[in-house]
Amino acid sequence: MITPALHPVLERQLLLQLGDRLKRLRKAQGLGTVEMAARAGITRNTLRAVESGDPAPSFGTYLRVMSILGISGELALLAGDTLAPAPAASAAARSRRPAPVVEVRVSAETARHRLQDLQSLALHDEAVRLAKQNPACVQQARETTERWLATGDARSAGLWREWLDILAAGSWRRILGRTRHAQQLRQASPLVTILPEAVRQRILQEVSDLKQGVVIGNSIDTLPTQSPTDAP
Repeated sequence: MITPALHPVLERQLLLQLGDRLKRLRKAQGLGTVEMAARAGITRNTLRAVESGDPAPSFGTYLRVMSILGISGELALLAGDTLAPAPAASAAARSRRPAPVVEVRVSAETARHRLQDLQSLALHDEAVRLAKQNPACVQQARETTERWLATGDARSAGLWREWLDILAAGSWRRILGRTRHAQQLRQASPLVTILPEAVRQRILQEVSDLKQGVVIGNSIDTLPTQSPTDAP
C-alpha cells in the first residue's frame, strides 16, 4: 500500500520506532538515563517519554536528544535544500527526466503483543482526543466504569477504580505510556467504549494495513507525466 500522507496509526508507529532507536543508541553509547537527561536538559520522565515514542514531548526535545546521540544531521538533511524541489528556472526543473521516486516501507512488528499494543495505543490516542473535546464522553466512560465495578470481574476492580481517578483528573499520560502498568490499564479500559464504531473500524483497518507494510513516498501515478512534445 502506497500512501502520500500519514494517518494516525502510522504516525504512532513511526514515533514508537524513533523512540526505540534513540533508546538503543543511548545504551550503545554507554549513557545512563540520568546522564542523558542532564545533558539534554530534561527530566528522566521526559526522557522516558521520548524513548517510548510519546507524542507529548516537543519536537525540540526530540531534537536535543537526537543531537546528543549524534544523529541530528538526519534532520538537518530534511530541513535543508537537498530534498527540496528544484527552482523553477533551473536546469534540473527543465529536465525531461522524471523525478526520482523516494519510498520508505514501514511495518509494525509482527509479534502479536506488539501489534495489539500499537492498536491499543492508537485507539486510546483517538479516545483521549474525543474526551478532551467533549466532557460528555468522559462522563459516559465514568458511567461505564461504575457499572463494571458493580457487576464485573472483581479481579479488575483495582484497575477500574484507578480509571475513575484518571477520568476525574484527566491524567491521560498514565494510560498512553509503554509501561506494563499502562498496558494493564488499557486492557481494562472503559475509554475506548466512547469511540464511534466507524472510527474504531478505521483504526483497525490502519493497523491491518501497517501489518502488511505501508510505503511512504511518491507513487508512480503521482509523478508528472510527459506531454507528447516532451517525448524523446
